[in-house]
Amino acid sequence: MPATDDEIRERYLDRAIRELNLLSREIQECSACARGSLLPVLGSGHPQADIMLLKYAPVRSEIEEGVAFYGRSGLALMKSLRRLQIDPLAVYGTLFAKCPVADPALADPVCLSRVAEEIAIVSPKMIVVMGDDALDALNDLELPLASTLEATIGEVQELTSQTAALLVPNIDVALDEEQTKRTFWAAFRALGKWYAELPPY
Repeated sequence: MPATDDEIRERYLDRAIRELNLLSREIQECSACARGSLLPVLGSGHPQADIMLLKYAPVRSEIEEGVAFYGRSGLALMKSLRRLQIDPLAVYGTLFAKCPVADPALADPVCLSRVAEEIAIVSPKMIVVMGDDALDALNDLELPLASTLEATIGEVQELTSQTAALLVPNIDVALDEEQTKRTFWAAFRALGKWYAELPPY
């Protein structure tokens, strides 16, 4: 008897969970970056999220908890996602520099390249790229059949035929001043328009 659509979706979800768990173990065991006794900061969220939030490097709260988007920026994003009528539980967030090194520029290229694996596993329809460092790192990945993204804030671009991208300012910097905060949210609102136009499953 052929599998139902629900059964097929469940199998894809189970596979994504297994692959992300395996990737997390590999990241935790990796010694490429000089992070000392500190643990890497892992991605978190739905394993098959429509939306992936992508920053370059962790801040202190994320390093202390070992989870991407933990703390002030995560709370602000959760509120904004709800305002845009996007379920925050259907979003996945991660970082390029997963290891808390003194200077993110010292992160090993192997560490940065793991984002390509996360993108392949999660297969998001949209990647929200936060800041120029993250944009440069994403372009440097040279994903298969991917276009080079432009540094155009607040404009939805095609990354691949299956995945769009939206560049917004780095939220960790943006929350510190009223003007930069307004610039961030103005760009981020484009995500709500894009999400509203997604065809139903």
